[in-house]
Amino acid sequence: MTSSAPLKIAVAGALGRMGRTVAAMVEADPDLALAARFDRPDADGDGLISQAEALAACDVVVDFSTAAASADLAAAAAARGGPALVIGSTGFRDAQLAAIARAAQKVAIVRAGNFALGVNVLLGLVRQAAAALPAEAFDIEVLEAHHARKVDAPSGTALMLGEAAAEGRGVDLERVAKRGRDGVAGARPAGEIGFSSIRGGGLVGEHAVIFAGEEELLTLSHSARDRGLFARGALTAARWAAGRPPGEYDMQDVLGFSKGR
Repeated sequence: MTSSAPLKIAVAGALGRMGRTVAAMVEADPDLALAARFDRPDADGDGLISQAEALAACDVVVDFSTAAASADLAAAAAARGGPALVIGSTGFRDAQLAAIARAAQKVAIVRAGNFALGVNVLLGLVRQAAAALPAEAFDIEVLEAHHARKVDAPSGTALMLGEAAAEGRGVDLERVAKRGRDGVAGARPAGEIGFSSIRGGGLVGEHAVIFAGEEELLTLSHSARDRGLFARGALTAARWAAGRPPGEYDMQDVLGFSKGR
């Protein structure tokens, strides 16, 4: 921002862990102002206001809520022509993604399954490795582990890593994805991209992509140690999105990694 006025941030999903982390980080930054906090309509919390009031009060909304709430928020922002949105929710259905895509025709929306810088570098490495290592010689497995309260699986980040691997091999992920195995699953077909999910305790976020050959094993991984890294990335995206033309963007755009992809 070139103006001396702080960027006004509203936090959706304000009662959740990520919402609280984002709000605290905004309050600690002199270049940002916490303009509003809101949550589901029936939520009861000190200082919460309605979605409509929050949209009118801010430049950007940072949203770590649920897929359904994020889709509704995007529609509401589009209906009034703003503000910009930064969406970190995961577990979207096709209809919800379509609603966000429609809203992005009216407002700038940065949507990412993970806002960590390291994860976004990892995406590029996975894409390159998948392109270099032939499917007939290397099997790909995406592993992820999160806290016991996470409701969707595989995680949004795991799916991003699977998409990166599929892009590297020039295939459609949905055609080659295997989301878990149980019982007599049969021999693994060449080119399959597998997913495994662990849920337990207070795990913040662990992701690894294994390229398994007969004679060698390559593992690319990322470990999140604190939720603050996601909040910092989301606020980097908020600064980038403010005043941006309508469109649906991701963290690769924010960090300039999309060029030459």
